[in-house]
Amino acid sequence: TTVTEQPATATTPTAEQMALGKSIFETPGKCITCHMANGQGVANVFPNLVGSKFLLEQKVLAVTQVLNGSERVGSKTVKYPAPMPPQTASIEEAVAVINYVLNSFGNNGGIVTMEDVKDVVVDPR
Repeated sequence: TTVTEQPATATTPTAEQMALGKSIFETPGKCITCHMANGQGVANVFPNLVGSKFLLEQKVLAVTQVLNGSERVGSKTVKYPAPMPPQTASIEEAVAVINYVLNSFGNNGGIVTMEDVKDVVVDPR
């Protein structure tokens, strides 16, 4: 019998993707403005990204929110007072930001791939 070797599946983003995600996250007026430099946000005002169950369990939705913004931000226990505006202009940038967050601030959240988000649509602005 012949064994065909399967390619390894990446579990961490590339250095280039992390650099792009960090650059976008830290741009004044973008993610850092609400989620803070440490990713902890502001209690009951802006969501904490550290150990975020939402990010870990709903990566594609997180990419969609970074790309298109979100009017409904919150959970069953916390409703945040302001909507999240769009943060990026492309799906590639949104994936880079989410992968940066998933692997920063003590998070070890793996990655979201372009294949994972192939059905995400950019809302017209």
